[in-house]
Amino acid sequence: MFDTDKIIELCRKGDRSAQKELYERFSPKLFAVCLRYSKNRMEAEDYLHEGFMKIFAKIDQFKQQGPLEAWMRRIMVNTILEAFRKNSRMPTTDETRIPADLADEENEENDLHEHTDINEVLQLIEELPEKYRIVLNLYVLEDFSHEEIARQLGISVGTSKSNLSRARQWLKKRLGKEKKDKITQLW
Repeated sequence: MFDTDKIIELCRKGDRSAQKELYERFSPKLFAVCLRYSKNRMEAEDYLHEGFMKIFAKIDQFKQQGPLEAWMRRIMVNTILEAFRKNSRMPTTDETRIPADLADEENEENDLHEHTDINEVLQLIEELPEKYRIVLNLYVLEDFSHEEIARQLGISVGTSKSNLSRARQWLKKRLGKEKKDKITQLW
């Protein structure tokens, strides 16, 4: 078992055992990233493998100025976004007219923090409509700005904001219903 710097050095030389070790060391975390953007496990596996092929091809570009995992995660997310653009799965319409009840997302209180069961929240995120799930993941988990999301997905900034706001509303509604259902089951 090598340290990360040694693995990078050997991967740059095309060493298959180092590539295997890099894959085994980081694939669980990167697979979790892929799952958040995928319709199913098989699609996530495809993204993971394609992303690692790019990682191995671009390992010379890693300047070791930040964490390797963050660099690899960025490549993985970009691989997934390329697939979405290629398959035209994101709407390109401009949704700048956001309904009044959804418009104030900047000041909106995020009720998700009140829920302690993270598995429940993650399950609901998986059930989000795809266009909302992608924007939510990019904004909340990847820390992309709406401008970056719009550029990456080929949508307008207004559409990005609208999709995030709608994702939050969708989750709040489902979380409220889940809570009510659990209370009903107890009685």
